[in-house]
Amino acid sequence: MFAGLGRLVHRRRLSCLALCLIFMVVSGMWGAGAVARLKSGGFDDPHSSSSLVAKLSAQYFSNSTPDVFVIYRSDRLTVDDPRFRGAVTTALARLPKDKVRNVLTYWSQTPRVAELASKDRHATFAAVQLAGDDTAKAREYDAIAGLFTAPDLNVRVGGGVPLAKEFNTQTQRDLARAEAISFPVLLVLMLFVFGSLGAFWLPLVVGVFSIVGAFTVLRLLTMVTDISSFSAEVITMMGLGLAIDYSLFIVNRFREELARGTDRPTALANTMATAGRTIAFSGITVTTALSGLLLFPQMFLRSVGIGGMAVVAVAIGGALFLLPALLALLGHRVEFGRMPWRRRSRGDRRTSGPWYRLATSVMRHPILYFVAVMTVLGVLTTPFLHVRFGTTDVRVLPASSPNRQLYEAFQREFPTGSKDPIDVVLSGDLVPKNFVPTKKRPVPSFITDYEARLRQLPGVTSVEITGYAEKYAAVRISVRHQYAGMSDQARDLVRHIRAIPLHREALYADVGGGTAAQMDLMDSLKRGLPTVGAIIGLVTFLLLFMAFGSIVLPLKAVAMNLLSLGASFGAIVWGFQDGHLARLLHFTPTGTTEPTTIILVLLTVFGLSMDYEVFLLSRVREEWDRTGDNARSVAVGLQRTGGIISSAALLFLVVIAVFSTADIMLVKLIGVGMFVAIVVDASLVRMLLVPATMRFLGAANWWLPRPLRALHSHLDLGEHDDPPPAPTARAGKTAPERVRPAESALAPGSVRAPGGEPAPASVWASGGEPAAASARVSGGEPAPGTARTSGGKPAPGSVRAPGGEPAPGGGRATERAVPGHAAERPPAPRVRRQAARLAELRAERRALRTVPERAAPADPALRTVSGRAAPADPALRTVSGRAARADTADEPTLADEILRRVAEVNGRAPASPEARETAPGRRASRPQREIVPNPDGPGWHWKTPED
Repeated sequence: MFAGLGRLVHRRRLSCLALCLIFMVVSGMWGAGAVARLKSGGFDDPHSSSSLVAKLSAQYFSNSTPDVFVIYRSDRLTVDDPRFRGAVTTALARLPKDKVRNVLTYWSQTPRVAELASKDRHATFAAVQLAGDDTAKAREYDAIAGLFTAPDLNVRVGGGVPLAKEFNTQTQRDLARAEAISFPVLLVLMLFVFGSLGAFWLPLVVGVFSIVGAFTVLRLLTMVTDISSFSAEVITMMGLGLAIDYSLFIVNRFREELARGTDRPTALANTMATAGRTIAFSGITVTTALSGLLLFPQMFLRSVGIGGMAVVAVAIGGALFLLPALLALLGHRVEFGRMPWRRRSRGDRRTSGPWYRLATSVMRHPILYFVAVMTVLGVLTTPFLHVRFGTTDVRVLPASSPNRQLYEAFQREFPTGSKDPIDVVLSGDLVPKNFVPTKKRPVPSFITDYEARLRQLPGVTSVEITGYAEKYAAVRISVRHQYAGMSDQARDLVRHIRAIPLHREALYADVGGGTAAQMDLMDSLKRGLPTVGAIIGLVTFLLLFMAFGSIVLPLKAVAMNLLSLGASFGAIVWGFQDGHLARLLHFTPTGTTEPTTIILVLLTVFGLSMDYEVFLLSRVREEWDRTGDNARSVAVGLQRTGGIISSAALLFLVVIAVFSTADIMLVKLIGVGMFVAIVVDASLVRMLLVPATMRFLGAANWWLPRPLRALHSHLDLGEHDDPPPAPTARAGKTAPERVRPAESALAPGSVRAPGGEPAPASVWASGGEPAAASARVSGGEPAPGTARTSGGKPAPGSVRAPGGEPAPGGGRATERAVPGHAAERPPAPRVRRQAARLAELRAERRALRTVPERAAPADPALRTVSGRAAPADPALRTVSGRAARADTADEPTLADEILRRVAEVNGRAPASPEARETAPGRRASRPQREIVPNPDGPGWHWKTPED
């Protein structure tokens, strides 16, 4: 399928490139509007008790958590001074009534609340509620941000809306700085890695294609659901990283194919059949990992998953269509402007090079490498054993942040110690609607009893009713306490409130506020993470099983990825929770680890690690199918992909490492966590641990139980070549079909001729005649793929035309049918795949090879089409050029034996040659003919028994 895609893209390269460019332009113009439609926040579980309290507070009550929090301080005046009061009330009176719902100050309360004044009574705060939803509140705050100033007073402005704005602004500033620093370094490294001016710009084009396309998908999705603004950063980061990975893999394989002397269409088809297939499968695996984020209820995590899946899908499209179209146009010009280090790479380095030597060393000492790597990973993972999950606060911002300074001043100067109370909403049929307490209609006794129990809890400083629902049977009680919002004491207080029994039926208590919301978030993540992990692991196992036909490799791949993640999590806990990187990276440790960032790192790194695993195993599997030697397959696979994986990881690390320079601690944490995971995965795990474990397992790497073989034959994602279309026949003669040999029994490109000798670059049809790949063109000349050199020997790469002269340009002539033989129906694709699975019968295969090679005679006239020496008796020559014994001419070939065994597996016996010849509708067989040299000059002719 992918080979056909490569040939199609080559034929339609201009159309494909034009469509991709049109898509880029349209997406760049229309998709850019997605940024304005993105939302902020989205960290809460919408199904939790705290979310219900937040919704009720926004709809029926004035929100107890202020949207804007303003602290006024005077060095000379106290809050009891009329001049202090006049300055504050005058400043707040300038606020537009249509933009502000409510303002709470020290002087607006009767009686006055002491907690609204500082301990030294030289400061007070104002709590401002804005009108509208979250998006509208952000606009309203921008309009009134400069109206809070008061003469002769020190003013600090913060709160939920300014904090969200500062967080988003600082994040965008950090990302812009990271891109400005990393982009020039990335260009230089890409030129070094790709090694030519004709290739290093290709990942940039694919990266732009991926990013603008993902933003288009994002804008479409914003029409039906809310998307967090953080998804834009994920798209930018992953789009460029995936474009580099995929471009490296495809360009490197395309260069290999061109270096073998193949023409451009064939090189592109082979590239897509190998590297293209691997990238498509790898992208599906990464998308599967990111899809786990969709199972979480939090909008933030779902948005990151949506953005990641969108950019991966578009990047796959760019790698399978845009990049091949560019390579089809470039051809050998992909090496234009080669750097000096590219010119030093010559020949086929399949079994040489530093990565091959490293893999060979691991093969010799697998236990030593395994123990050493596992020791290092164990040390890196150890800090994660004392992880303490918790939510972040304003300390994630830099010390110069206005919101952080306001928060720290409030904690230090005001007696409440917390500006975020714990809200309790009592609802049910017992709560009267449209209730406003008066002397004649006092507060019901069950509410006052509940308030009394709340006041008895440790750490509570005040309990008061802060809202009555007009159209909803509910009342809100705000509990203020002396603890920090995210401290253990505050969490214990929430648990105690939720544990208070309600002695009446039809009465419900929901607890909200910042502390309760973060506790509900943690509970939601703990409930969802096992399910998400199980689903991702199961789907990943199934995909790897379909791709590689083994049940051992999927389990090993998942285990290797978990080891990389363990080292990453250990580094996060050691550096950020314990604070060992605080001085180096300039942040304030909070003593906890933020759980949403851990999940984000987990799923993103899991997908990228699986990306590298698929790259490596695809080459190992390719070599295993070719040789059946496990140690050699691992060494060659590492030699072919070690440089690609290391280069891709290096380029991705450049992008990630700059995130450690961000001012927001969460961005630093994500950058350091992903950096450590990629370094460990691309070096210790892929280059050392994977080869060592595959050396331990040996042939068991490819073990597949017999009951699962039939299942895999239907689910196989491997690239299988279909028989080519039959060539045009003359005079009503049907061209023979190509019979695909079993890959496990024969080397690629060869089958066995009658007598058991291999016939390179040829396939035999029924009756022993050469099929299409070795047929003769009109005039008795050799078929495509063979020609003669100046000395009369066959030379690959040219074709002879009628009359014995080479075809112009060495092109491929029309294949002709073998006279006297009708076409034989080829085995079904399922049968061919089952035949390929007979690799485990290699011992029997060796027993079938009973015909030894004969020494080549000195007489050049006796040489055959392939250039190998043939015996003097022309009657014993075959098309392959190897001698065939007369006494074994009727023995079954290896291909016949394999097809016989496959027929036995399928429960039916293969048809005998006699049965095939006498079958209804089959033409009568004709006398056997052989190809022999012309006795009077160069060339060959048919010899029949009549001759």
